[in-house]
Amino acid sequence: MHEHLNDTYVKRAQAEGYRSRAAYKLAQIAGRDKLLRPGMLVVDLGAAPGGWSQVASQAVNPGGQVIAVDVLDMPELPGVRFLRGDFHDAATLSELEQRLGGQRVDLVLSDMAPNISGIADVDQARAMALAELALDFAVNHLKPEGNFVVKLFQGAGFEQFVKELRGQFGKVLTRKPEASRSRSSEVYLLGKGLKRV
Repeated sequence: MHEHLNDTYVKRAQAEGYRSRAAYKLAQIAGRDKLLRPGMLVVDLGAAPGGWSQVASQAVNPGGQVIAVDVLDMPELPGVRFLRGDFHDAATLSELEQRLGGQRVDLVLSDMAPNISGIADVDQARAMALAELALDFAVNHLKPEGNFVVKLFQGAGFEQFVKELRGQFGKVLTRKPEASRSRSSEVYLLGKGLKRV
């Protein structure tokens, strides 16, 4: 708790009106790789409390749209349409697809993480399952040449997932933004340019 309260990014988020320090992770990745621009349609999976949605919404408006999904509730944000539901649930996916109304997405973001059990193998398997769900959604809903950012934890299944990503995207990059805590095993994978089928 002490580390959290004294964290530079936590203090910045409070001062700058962001809902979480995670906002800076996306801002750093998106800035480096030029992922966000006005008019884009973005889907943010695992969005609560809303830091990534805030960053995305500010960048894609005017004219863009962010659809955020999370199993937890998320207070309203300007320019963001929120859908509460479990992404494992077919009904949630169906509702998301209805909201998209057949539109293809420019960018899929996934900062989803499982509830931590403390059993490393179980937690890693759950995290990989969420990444697979996000990838499946991205492949089926991105525009050709669309981009995908997903949080992963290094461990079992990681290399296989990278290989899978390389099969779907023109370029796969690993990102560890400055705002990620150095002791954390989390990394972000960026799939650039969904390959045309």
